[in-house]
Amino acid sequence: MIEKVTIKKNHARQVAESLLKGISPERKNLIFFLHQVQNHLGYFPEEVVLLAAQYFSVSPAEIFGILTFYSAFKLNQSCAHHIKVCQGTACHVRGSEAIMKEFSRLLGIEAGDYDRQKSISLETVNCLGCCAIGPVVVVDGQYHARVNLKEIEKIVAGLTAGEKSDETCEI
Repeated sequence: MIEKVTIKKNHARQVAESLLKGISPERKNLIFFLHQVQNHLGYFPEEVVLLAAQYFSVSPAEIFGILTFYSAFKLNQSCAHHIKVCQGTACHVRGSEAIMKEFSRLLGIEAGDYDRQKSISLETVNCLGCCAIGPVVVVDGQYHARVNLKEIEKIVAGLTAGEKSDETCEI
């Protein structure tokens, strides 16, 4: 177990160092770098935060402030599958509340929770900015437009058919 954790830490540091090679250490590039790390690793290990703080000449507290303010950034490894259901006004009037209830029923979890064995998280978001195509559901970064109750079963079946993960789930 210790070896696995060390390998993950070394990998995260290597990824971060590789990304930094192509970015000048100006503060204006910090958020760009944070997005790159999120895209490559899916979360922010502490050592990457410390490395970034040193590289961009800012405090780790400032970076943690950014990471905790924006919901796009995760501080911990997360579930293999993420489901986000838009609850913005346009999606709400088109039935997003019923869609969320159906996801909850099929997955056996409520919004804001996760199923550790299935490695699936379920959450609501205030608005995804795609009002014209609502209701919108984002599954593992893929947008699903004009979602109806029948499609939810297909989405869930596709996610639960995969391998189960023993990784930590957080949303």
